Amino acid sequence: MSEIRLQKFLAENGIASRRKCEELIIDKKIKINGEIAKLGRKVNPEIDKIEYNGKVIKPNNKEYTYILLNKPIGIVTSAHDQFERETVIDLIETDKRIVPVGRLDMYTSGALILTDDGDFIYKVTHPKHEINKTYNVTLFGIVLDSDIEKLREGVIIDEEYKTKPAKVKILKIDKEKNISRLEITIHEGKNRQVRKMCETIGKKVLALHRAKIGNIGVKDLKIGSWRYLKKSEVNQILK
Repeated sequence: MSEIRLQKFLAENGIASRRKCEELIIDKKIKINGEIAKLGRKVNPEIDKIEYNGKVIKPNNKEYTYILLNKPIGIVTSAHDQFERETVIDLIETDKRIVPVGRLDMYTSGALILTDDGDFIYKVTHPKHEINKTYNVTLFGIVLDSDIEKLREGVIIDEEYKTKPAKVKILKIDKEKNISRLEITIHEGKNRQVRKMCETIGKKVLALHRAKIGNIGVKDLKIGSWRYLKKSEVNQILK
C-alpha cells in the first residue's frame, strides 16, 4: 500500500469525517509509531503503527455502501432525532451504519446520498471540492432579469457572507398563478442557502427540491424511494 495522508486514512477507516480527523490530529490524539502525529503527515498503513486514544487502527478493506434517496418533505435528515421524528435512515432497509452526506432541511425534498465512507462524505460536503448541487425552486411572484443576474453574481446572506456565483435558469413563469420556477446550481453548503438567496430578491420559496448532486439525479426515482449508487457514479464524485 502506498503512502496516504493521515487524515484520509483515519476517515477511510471509520474514525470520523476527514475534517474531524484533522481536528483530532491537531488536538494530539493520534500517534504514529509511538509519536504524536502532525497535520499533513503521510503514512503507509502496512508499515506504520497508527493509534487513536491508545488503540491501533488497522486498515479497513471493507466494501462501502452508497445509497441515493429521493427524500420526501417532512423527513429529518439525521441518523437519529432527539424528538423521535422520522428520519431518512427509517426509509432505508439496510444493516449498514450509513449516515447522510450533508443535509436537506425538513421541508426540502430530493437527492440525498447516504454512506459509511468518510472520505466520500468529506469530498461531497467540503466547498473546496466544488461538487455542484442543483435545485428546482418554486417562488411566489414573478422574477425579473435583474433578480436572476443578482443570484448569478452572488448575494449577501447571513448579514455578511456573499455567495459564490451560481448557475440560474428560468424553468417557468406563470403570471396567472403569480409563480416562478427556477433551476439554481451551487457548490456551497451554507445552512438553508437557496432559501436565503431567494429572500434577498424579495421572493418567498413555495417549494424546494434538490434534483441532482453532481450529475447524479433523482428524476427516475419516486419520492421516498432509494437505490444503490453505481460504481461509476461514485467514481464521478471521487475523481
